[in-house]
Amino acid sequence: MSTPLRFALPVAALLMAGLVSACTTYGDSAADQRELDTDSVQALNALTRDNPAADALSKRARAVLVFPNMVKAGFGLGGAYGEGELRRNGMAVERYRSTTASWGLQAGAQSYGYVVYLMTSDAVDYLEDSDGWEIGVGPTVVVVDAGMARNVSTTTYSDDAYAFIFDQQGLMAGISIEGTKISKMN
Repeated sequence: MSTPLRFALPVAALLMAGLVSACTTYGDSAADQRELDTDSVQALNALTRDNPAADALSKRARAVLVFPNMVKAGFGLGGAYGEGELRRNGMAVERYRSTTASWGLQAGAQSYGYVVYLMTSDAVDYLEDSDGWEIGVGPTVVVVDAGMARNVSTTTYSDDAYAFIFDQQGLMAGISIEGTKISKMN
């Protein structure tokens, strides 16, 4: 094994261990569920207050997936993890986890949140009926960046789902939800 690889693997393992320990996980108690619900509502309120496109889509969405506290870390190998909830008519109806594994040129750690507005019944059904939804497979998800957000309105949306990434903090370039798997929690 080459010297750089011998060095990189232990560092990647340490970063992944740090990622797992730093993840915001919500337990199964009623208090933990209330905390997740509070975090989700605060994230949605901040997003719709600060982003007119998110506000417009929120009024037409069939359901909303909210992951208020994601953590991503990597050094060559990386991953992201967070817990969230599916919300309908302002109420939490199911808990979900979001996981991503990645490899390549990456180093660092960061936290962020994301929301996916599910605009069609087909998108909601796919999420609820599948054994985990891998973003990029199944319903079409459009990640809305700042430029696109200026042009999205309730008359221009036509895709199954729209995702907004927010509150990026840390030292890692770029966030993508492509390849993310969203699964129901037991």
